[in-house]
Amino acid sequence: MQGATAMQLLVNIDVDDLRKAAAFYCNAVDLTVGRRFGADGVELLGASSAIYLLAKAEGSTPSEFTDQRRTYRRHWSPVHLDFVVDDIEVALQKAISAGARLEQPIRTSNWGKLALLADPFGHGFCLVQFLGKGYDEIGSVEPPQ
Repeated sequence: MQGATAMQLLVNIDVDDLRKAAAFYCNAVDLTVGRRFGADGVELLGASSAIYLLAKAEGSTPSEFTDQRRTYRRHWSPVHLDFVVDDIEVALQKAISAGARLEQPIRTSNWGKLALLADPFGHGFCLVQFLGKGYDEIGSVEPPQ
């Protein structure tokens, strides 16, 4: 489509302590604070998409359509963030020093290296270091069957 702009992706992460969360992500994966939105949010820059930390109290409900409550103990979600790094060993030590918890040590495959972690707010995330042709080592353009 000529003249169309690409859709912009914004990432939002609920946390119960904005100051602690901003410090974690700035120290763990080298993001920087952009704008602040009073006591309700902080914009983090330095990734391919802006990341917004949103202050949400523990125990609050994320939607009127669920009886689930926010918890900042380790939880599972089908959505998580992958941070692509140049040197996974260095990045892993930096993330752990900032407060991340290592859940699965670095695994190496033909496309790259992967480590699974959790942030101090219970959100899972991965560190990824591509090797060779990265995902092109295993990817195809054929439709799934």
